[in-house]
Amino acid sequence: MGSRSDRLHTLLAVARSLTTTGVLLTAYYLLPLASASTPATVIALIGGMAAVAMLLFWHVGVIKRSERPTLRAVESLATSLPLFLLLYAAAYYLLQRSEPESFGGSLSRTDALYFTLTVFSTVGFGDISPHSQLARVLTMGQMALDLLLIGVAAKVLTGAVREGLRRQSQAAAANEKGSE
Repeated sequence: MGSRSDRLHTLLAVARSLTTTGVLLTAYYLLPLASASTPATVIALIGGMAAVAMLLFWHVGVIKRSERPTLRAVESLATSLPLFLLLYAAAYYLLQRSEPESFGGSLSRTDALYFTLTVFSTVGFGDISPHSQLARVLTMGQMALDLLLIGVAAKVLTGAVREGLRRQSQAAAANEKGSE
């Protein structure tokens, strides 16, 4: 079993991740998402994806400098992934409000989040499906970015963890050498 300090750091990382997810979910359900024009929805989604990318790259630096790089990488995914998914849920919700024929029926915020998670997990129940060309393009965009997020983010974060562990190993070796 890990040390008391390790358990405390793990608990704090879990608490930060859950708090971030809770704040994002609360914002998703409480912020006024009025009917938006399709171009504005697409621009907001692109801006949100850029914010997710910047957040992930910021996390890379934090992971490399961290005393617990693996824990920080897990925390990074636990905060970035909900933001990514909620951006798509909001985009689907707004698209359906501006173009009601986009999906097979009316989407509540929960329905939009459900559809987003269904697409992300590749389960594809089929009870909600994109009907308009724009909804299909948006869904295909999510599918492509899902794969990119999983592949690239995992590779980048794993590289950052390796770099952080390498840095720690070098520092420990230098400390041992200096104490001789």
